[in-house]
Formats: sequence, structure tokens, C-alpha cells
Amino acid sequence: MSAPVPQSIKRRVVGNNVWLGHEEPDGQELLARLSVQKINPDVKESEELVGRAMLEEIEETARRKQSDLVIILLGGRGAQALHRQLGELAGTDKADDLLSRLHVFTQDALAPMRMDNGLSFVRDFERLLGDDFFRKVKSFTSMRTDTDNLEEELTRYIEKLESLGGIDIFFLGLGPEPNAASHLAYIKPSSGANAEDVAGLIPISSSILEHHISKFKAGGSRVTETDEAECRAATHILTLGPAAILRARRVVQSIVDASTAPAKRGSFRRVLETEIASDPHERAQQLDENPGLWTRLHPNLRSLVLPDVLEAESLV
Repeated sequence: MSAPVPQSIKRRVVGNNVWLGHEEPDGQELLARLSVQKINPDVKESEELVGRAMLEEIEETARRKQSDLVIILLGGRGAQALHRQLGELAGTDKADDLLSRLHVFTQDALAPMRMDNGLSFVRDFERLLGDDFFRKVKSFTSMRTDTDNLEEELTRYIEKLESLGGIDIFFLGLGPEPNAASHLAYIKPSSGANAEDVAGLIPISSSILEHHISKFKAGGSRVTETDEAECRAATHILTLGPAAILRARRVVQSIVDASTAPAKRGSFRRVLETEIASDPHERAQQLDENPGLWTRLHPNLRSLVLPDVLEAESLV
């Protein structure tokens, strides 16, 4: 996983983490220029309504933009209602024009792992979106996890994503971490990610594996003993990084599984309430300790949540 990458993509190593991105003249200055935003959670009464709101985001973007759309799918529970609704639409001819304009990408993956493992996001997408969806979209690109050179494959993934002109909608979740910290995609605390990093490879932890397996089972995925054993043997996570999130034209976050992952309540509250420093060095430290805070630096974010995400933390 240490093969050289093309000149346009810079490789940066932080501990055991490898980050790929584009070199900026002054990364600290870039971080300091980002304005801090307040998040006003958009509370929906059901997962289906969250999914409907996410679908409407795609439809609205398609109305405003005449050319193709690039979207980043969210794995796990957060977007399952959206995926079911997209699958239903794909089974009709009502959205064929929209679907034919979609370039669809995944945002993270466990590796190494067979692409047909029931605990891979791709299998879950296929289960919920259905064959018609994949037949009708313009392209679907996932992170390859069955290769001997993960870094080289991730570089190819970045290059394809960037060749299409950038991300129109980045569908994003929020993962809980100890001390009410959080991860985005799989940008983990203390992984050294910065505003220049488009994607990375980070070592896996037992907490990530447990969270991943439990949320897939809670979401209804069919998981065999062989699938679970292979998943538990994974060594790395491939993930999009802060630069991909920040450069997306629209970020739509959804948090719908506080009932099965109650630690998300405290993690989300910390994201909402943290006072982000203006000093770039202090800000960088805050973001590394709690990557969920990157959402506070995006100027066009919508955060969709169910009521129980807020209730236990007395935020309603």
C-alpha cells in the first residue's frame, strides 16, 4: 500500500494513516479562512420523511443543473429510506431522465474485503437500490477493496471523482466516538486529516468494526458467519477526507439511528455546541480530536435528524 501516486495527488503520512490530496500553498491559512457555521437541525418525524427530504435534495439539484450530477451515497442506516425510495422509482419510468444523469460514488469501505461480502456497503446498496437503479444511472463507482494495492486504487477513485467536475451532493452521517467525539465518513479522531486531504487509508479499530457490523445487522442486512469473520479481519478503512466534504456544493447529513446507537446523541450535541477556535493551530487540533466538527465549516449544510437524536440531550 505504499506505491507512488501520480504527481497531481500528494501523499501525506501521519502515524499509520495515509492521506491523499492536493498540496495547498498554506494549509493553515486555508483552514483559518473557513467560516464557522451554526447547525440548525431539521427534525423529521420518521425515517421515511428523512429519506423523502434527501430525495427532494437530488430532485431540486437536478432542476437547477442542466448537466450530469455527482452524488456521494451514505452507507448504513442513515440513508436506507432514501435508497428504498430510489429503488422504487427506478422500477418505474418516472425518474428515468434524472437517474440517467447521476454519477454515483461511495464514500468509505473496509479493506481488504471481497466485494460481495454482505457487510460491504456495495452489497447493501444493491439490496436496497435494486438492479434497475444500477442499470439506469450514468455510472456507479465504489472503492475497490479486493486489491493488493489499496492506495493505488484509491488514487484512481479520486481521479475519476474529480474528473467529473466535483461533488454536487455529499450525503453524510455521523458516527459516535469515545468522549462524545465523532467521525464523518470514516475520518477518525487523531488520524491527522486536514483540509487538503481528499481521501485516506487509516488503520481499523475494534470499535469501528463493532459499530459497522451492528448497524448493518440492525438495518436488516443478510450477514453470514464467513462475511462477519472476513469483516473482523479487515485492517484498513478507505474514506473520503475533509477536502471532499468541504468542496462539495451541498452536504446533506442524516442521523436516524440514535435508538440503536445512542452515543450519537452526545456526539451530535458536542458538534452543535462546540465553540470552534479562530486560531488555525487550535482549530486544527479541535478538528483532529473531533472530525464531526468539519460539518460546522461547510456553508451549505442541511442536517436531517429524528426527534430522538435530540430528546435525550435536552435539545428540543
